Amino acid sequence: MSGEVLSQSEIDALLSALSTGEMDADELKKEQSEKKVKAYDFKRALRFSKDQIRSLTRIHENFARLLTTFFSAQLRTFVQISVASADQIPYEEFIRSIPKMTILNVFEVPPLDGRILMEINPNVAYAMMDRLMGGRGSSINKVDNLTEIETKIMSATFERAFENLREAWSTIADIDPLLADFEVNPQFLQMVSPNETVVVISLNTTIGETSGMINICIPHVVLEPIIPKLSVHYWMQTDKKEREPELIAKIERNIHKAEVPIICELGSSNIDIQDFLSLDEGDVIELTQAIDEPLVIKIGDIPKFLGQPGKMNKKLAIQILETEKGGDGDDE
Repeated sequence: MSGEVLSQSEIDALLSALSTGEMDADELKKEQSEKKVKAYDFKRALRFSKDQIRSLTRIHENFARLLTTFFSAQLRTFVQISVASADQIPYEEFIRSIPKMTILNVFEVPPLDGRILMEINPNVAYAMMDRLMGGRGSSINKVDNLTEIETKIMSATFERAFENLREAWSTIADIDPLLADFEVNPQFLQMVSPNETVVVISLNTTIGETSGMINICIPHVVLEPIIPKLSVHYWMQTDKKEREPELIAKIERNIHKAEVPIICELGSSNIDIQDFLSLDEGDVIELTQAIDEPLVIKIGDIPKFLGQPGKMNKKLAIQILETEKGGDGDDE
């Protein structure tokens, strides 16, 4: 059955249709029993889970707050920026959805691969530039013939604004945003292949009396190395408290005082159960160990060294010759 929730008016209309005979209950049951197949569009491959999209939304909600503070200080006017939506779509679909002439800032985010695109609606961009030039914040959309000075002002402003992404992403990656390209025609911008999945975060932006959208396009290649950090398990983890040096030294001293059993094997042998049951005092068991071969010394149950037997101060002793092959010499 569908998970759709009906309103009370829809329920009443459905009951009325059933009672008047407009709808047949048997046909409804038959329709529900039929297997429903949902077509899968391979051009819209979903490479991020809903959980990961929610994590990206939370991160960019913080980014929106940082942008609001930054632009409020720079423009000295009312600024409100908030996340409107976050979705994953093919790159080609994103390019078709934005205006033919708009403000496009392409950023590199080392050490991550790929580039991030920030698209600013021309109304918003011109309102910001007008405020920076001492105007009232009015918007005149003439993005198709930007002057060199206007291009420099806009690119410098958005480059400083995008630096706030470093703080917003600090919980998942240590990035260093750098402006790589400034463009006004999306048709001339080909960051990834048309079918590549991108995450688009749309920000509702209000500058004074002007409003518009800021879109942040993040290709899958950028997020791929940090996808595990976008899960709920990562966000729910508590920060690990680093131990103090004094505590570490105390633990090491206690470990050094710990006693471990040392076992030296003189050799081994395999005998039948019948021979074992027939053993008597004075019987001799032949070992596989030759008299001129070194003995295996075990720490606990782990073979660690090779040695030779002897006496020291009239007591049995074992002299270590070398580390056993396969043993971890760093754990001595």
